[in-house]
Amino acid sequence: MYSKIIVPIAMDQLEHGEKVLERAQSLLDDGGEIILLNVVEDLNAYAQGYMIVDFPLEMIEASRAHAKKTLTDLMEKHGINGHVEIRIGGAAGVINAFAEEVNGDLVIIASHRPGLIDYFIGSTASRVASHCKCAVLIDR
Repeated sequence: MYSKIIVPIAMDQLEHGEKVLERAQSLLDDGGEIILLNVVEDLNAYAQGYMIVDFPLEMIEASRAHAKKTLTDLMEKHGINGHVEIRIGGAAGVINAFAEEVNGDLVIIASHRPGLIDYFIGSTASRVASHCKCAVLIDR
């Protein structure tokens, strides 16, 4: 069993996130914690150059606030002991760095069935599993 489980959840995959969350609860030690993590993708400098000056920051802050509320509501719905973290950056890198930062025991990440593009650039779950320093469970 595990005492600190990190569950990254994408806002467009909430239904799969709830299933993963139930799995995390079944693997959690008594007194352990689950950390729900959402990574808000940062806009690259090239894309920002084509936007209104403050729009990217406003968009990122709105995404952060929405993710925080949604994941907090999800934790309360399931009665989870833990907290919500919202980070900005590239999903796989942020998930791996966060797991190391908090000394996570396990990352449980949802994954879709790989398509052709995933064979060329790899999915987020694949990159997390390849580079994370703690145990990783990929849920399909």
